[in-house]
Amino acid sequence: MKRSSWNEAEETLDTLFGGRLKILQKKRGYRFSVDALLLAFFTEPGPDDRIIDLGTGCGVVPLVLFFRKKAKKITGVEIQPSLADLARRNAVLNRCSSRFQVWEEDLRKLDQRVKREGFDLVLTNPPYRKAGSGRVNPHTEKAVARHELQTTLTEVLRSAHYLLVDKGRLAMIYPASRVADLMRGLSKYHLEPKRMQFVHSHEGNEARLVLVEALKEGHTQVQVLPPFFLYDSSGNYTPAARELFE
Repeated sequence: MKRSSWNEAEETLDTLFGGRLKILQKKRGYRFSVDALLLAFFTEPGPDDRIIDLGTGCGVVPLVLFFRKKAKKITGVEIQPSLADLARRNAVLNRCSSRFQVWEEDLRKLDQRVKREGFDLVLTNPPYRKAGSGRVNPHTEKAVARHELQTTLTEVLRSAHYLLVDKGRLAMIYPASRVADLMRGLSKYHLEPKRMQFVHSHEGNEARLVLVEALKEGHTQVQVLPPFFLYDSSGNYTPAARELFE
């Protein structure tokens, strides 16, 4: 990547895994968080899975999966032009543009672009907050990524059902406080939870997030994994959390 394609006035060049993975992000726009790294760590693609990432942002989840050699090719879907552009540039920066295709598209309209049941694995880190709940960030890029302004949980799950083959899998991360909404939505679209893991800031604290892998048209049986703790009693990252980015 030419240095001129990095706008130092508006962007940062961040790194993961000891500098081996580079991520361009907007200084003032939406920036990925530990949620994306948790999803990439939790996801277990098959060797030949056709994978699509709904709401790929700057492309961090696919890039981590490529770095960890867990995926061959991934399609990213991103409705915001600025983030779709970052995802493409990050693919070039990390020499995987031939493996990472980015569609600047509304996930609610994917049925107009691709045939039903074209993917084996859907990934998503969707907006967490309902429209009208809490303070909406004045920065549009952040607001769309965090609040259900341009898509809802129901629409994400409907799209996942459309895209997945029978016995295909959905892997996602969501607030633990909305797990009841998530379970109802999964059931509505015949996506049966198979693996779940709750994420806590510290041992003894309430869960903040839940990671879920669901199987399309699967049987009712779920494996609840041990909880994932981000910080130890001293406030440092736990060994498991350090594995997310070191």
